[in-house]
Amino acid sequence: MTGDVAALIEAAGDGIDFDGLVVEDTAYGYRFETPEVSKRGIDTSELAALADGDPYVANWRYWAETVGGRGTARRAFLRWLEGADAAGTDDAENGDDTEGDSDAGRGDGAQRGDTDGDEGGDDATVDARERLAALRDGGRARTWGELRIRVRLADAGGERVYDVRHRDDAAADPRDLDAFRDPGAAHDLVKYDDRGRYRPLSTAPSLPHGWQFVELDGDALVDTVDFVYPATVANWHREREGDLDVTHWRETAARQTGIYGLVSDLPTEALTWAAEACCVDSQCLKRREWDHDAGTELDVPRGDGEFPCREPCSLFVAAAREFTKLEGEPEDTHEVTLSESEVEGLGDLVDAVAEDRVDEVREADLDDGANRYRVRYLRAKRGRDLGIDS
Repeated sequence: MTGDVAALIEAAGDGIDFDGLVVEDTAYGYRFETPEVSKRGIDTSELAALADGDPYVANWRYWAETVGGRGTARRAFLRWLEGADAAGTDDAENGDDTEGDSDAGRGDGAQRGDTDGDEGGDDATVDARERLAALRDGGRARTWGELRIRVRLADAGGERVYDVRHRDDAAADPRDLDAFRDPGAAHDLVKYDDRGRYRPLSTAPSLPHGWQFVELDGDALVDTVDFVYPATVANWHREREGDLDVTHWRETAARQTGIYGLVSDLPTEALTWAAEACCVDSQCLKRREWDHDAGTELDVPRGDGEFPCREPCSLFVAAAREFTKLEGEPEDTHEVTLSESEVEGLGDLVDAVAEDRVDEVREADLDDGANRYRVRYLRAKRGRDLGIDS
């Protein structure tokens, strides 16, 4: 008798109803049902014969014993990855009633997360038969920020293995990617972007390319994600459960001390500009859930990230300190003579810097106001009027 069968018979007394598998020990014998089989009134040997090697039994044991932790963020995330729990429900085990566990009506964040084209389907819960077939046939892939995570069956049983890489490297030949198996390697791997610049914000859309984590188990997969995007799985789960604690700007600013104490003086209008500058998809993959305070929303898009931002981060507070100092400076009128093309060129330059695309402007793009030669020409011509030393 295999381990799966022995565990099934032991649990049958309490009843099992999980991912298409139903097992009951009734007064008339065992009931055993899957999407492919339906038997009632069978004895222990018949139950063992049906369960031996059955994929739904192996699947049940994987979630019941290997993963366990029902109600935890780790389990919910692993179920969501393969489409087993897209709506926030954890299918009943041992006859438990899941009523009240649904995430319906919990806001925009309840069902976020994209799939990789035709690999993962939409964001609805996937039928157990379809899901297990997909896991056997190459697996399912979903994205989490800039991560692309694939889950597949390790063998004929129910054990899963997970692979992680940059989503831009989805089609890359594995031989061209550096392979890792230790989740801790991700800590140093994501410190710098492709140009070797330090990444002060872990959720900035600037993950380096060229790596992969392979053949991870569920625990190692969640640890890897946490090294890349700290606390995002936990906060995602809290939001789905309706337990996300949001700290708004006023409270965050009030607790700042020392050189950051002055951020409490940042005007509400300037806070809106700061959020527009820092808290958008092009700068951060989180979805902003905080506002000025509980009664004062900021008129700025919150972003489309899979995971919520529950409070202003330390980088935002540091930026707010500089913005507060800028807002405290007296304004004056400065007269500078500029042609219409020079004004447009300054606008092009500001946009290029703000969108981090200065390096994309080639030397030959002389019609672009952010072109290096045009900017140097403007400095040579107007530098003294603009207060710029050549």
